[in-house]
Amino acid sequence: MFSTETPRSRGAAAWQIAELIYHNTVRTIRKGHRHALMALAMTVLQTLIMLAAFYLMFSLFGMRSMALRGDFIVYLLSGIFVFMINIKTVGAVAGAEGPTSAMMLHAPMNTAIAIFSAALASLYTQILSVILILLAYDLAFGRVDIDDPIGTLGVMILAWANGVAVGMVLLALKPWFPNLTSILSTVYKRMNMFFSGKMFVANQLGFTMFYMFAWNPLFHIIDQARGYAFLNYTPMKTSLSYPIWVSFTLFTIGLLGEWYTRQHASVSWGKAR
Repeated sequence: MFSTETPRSRGAAAWQIAELIYHNTVRTIRKGHRHALMALAMTVLQTLIMLAAFYLMFSLFGMRSMALRGDFIVYLLSGIFVFMINIKTVGAVAGAEGPTSAMMLHAPMNTAIAIFSAALASLYTQILSVILILLAYDLAFGRVDIDDPIGTLGVMILAWANGVAVGMVLLALKPWFPNLTSILSTVYKRMNMFFSGKMFVANQLGFTMFYMFAWNPLFHIIDQARGYAFLNYTPMKTSLSYPIWVSFTLFTIGLLGEWYTRQHASVSWGKAR
């Protein structure tokens, strides 16, 4: 009837949290599909469909001259990979389980673990799909030449972090404005189909056109990724500091908003709305 909780060391507590994050990450990956490989296959298929669409568009409309000197497929993939990592992470974090979820009734589960697991599951799936696609391309068509693989991976991680920050803001808003949050999430993804700059590089844009895209952190991230991926391209108009500061600001706002929402959480929200 009565029980005494045994004090745990910090190491044991950290191990328990890490184990919980691992199991919840696996659960998140398998939530949409019975088998984890199906989730990975769907991610790879979506990326390949987008690659095929952009390849046809560039070829039919004679836009290949806009690409950088080097492997045209790598040029397309460098934009598509970063774009997919960002928007998939936004959707995963914004859709993470909130304080009124039934999972929160099971200690020591909490919203921080749910959010981190959703973000980690998205990163794992996207990075694995990148590796599989590049490996298949390397085996089928020849060597994939990336000038700075570590730097390119680092910029992809930045795109993931930016997606986590945007998703946190949407997650904090969702209990208060569920319909508006869904619309904002869709608008964000649709706008970035064009304003992320997947189809061109910033150095080729004029002054007026550049400032149509410069507000978007993802535009800077994609342009910087191509700077690391291609030896003969150096980004002159974009920077990494801008998306880093924007991501930090949005993440802080999202944390504060999620904390405030958690303090006012009510199980009746889901029934009332």
